[in-house]
Amino acid sequence: MNSLPKILIDLGAWNWLILSVALFVLETIVPGVHFVWFGMAAAVVGALALSVDIAWQWQLVLFGVIALSTVFFVRRYARPETHPSDRPGLNVRGSYYIGRLVTVEEEIVNGRGRVKVGDSVWQASGPDMAKGTQAKVVAADGTVLVVEATA
Repeated sequence: MNSLPKILIDLGAWNWLILSVALFVLETIVPGVHFVWFGMAAAVVGALALSVDIAWQWQLVLFGVIALSTVFFVRRYARPETHPSDRPGLNVRGSYYIGRLVTVEEEIVNGRGRVKVGDSVWQASGPDMAKGTQAKVVAADGTVLVVEATA
């Protein structure tokens, strides 16, 4: 029966490609982007080791250098703030309604009520208003629209 070290030695450069696949699979399981850079480094080292005869010590060094350089490259050049979105308020739905005229659906009493926006009803805060009154959205506080009476 073969021992594990003998099997790993016999696989040679294929160990890197197996490690690469394992890291990519782990990347799909673990939330966030953590293992993809190490998986890429293992794939590169595996491809190089298959094409060029490199000692395993240098393969480890090469893996470390490629993994660290990809991590630092991504941290520097792939930050979300370096690529501003063309729709920065995409996940802040209430901000799209600022400036829009809405109808009070449930009268606003003591600063709280509901307004109808299109075919949906939103919680609202603002001065007291009767049902059916037209109001203007001036701000959004989470899921609550801040309204003021129109003249």
